[in-house]
Amino acid sequence: MRECTLDDLRRILLDLGGLDDPAVLRGDIMDTGFIELGYDSLALLHLAVRIETEFGVEVSDVISEFPTPRAAIGYLNRRLTGVA
Repeated sequence: MRECTLDDLRRILLDLGGLDDPAVLRGDIMDTGFIELGYDSLALLHLAVRIETEFGVEVSDVISEFPTPRAAIGYLNRRLTGVA
């Protein structure tokens, strides 16, 4: 099973739309808060649905616990590899 990368997450976030300036997703955003990137709690629920659809891992009940892409990707990859 493949792991989730920052590029995967960035692609999903861009697909969700709603950003005033999509350029905020360029560069190293691993430790930038989702709120700082422009994603509110509703957008995070949409993100969770996309992750569940694409990766087959339920995260909607915990997505709000992960404030940054690093935290979300880490959790998802632990679930994908059976570590979490």
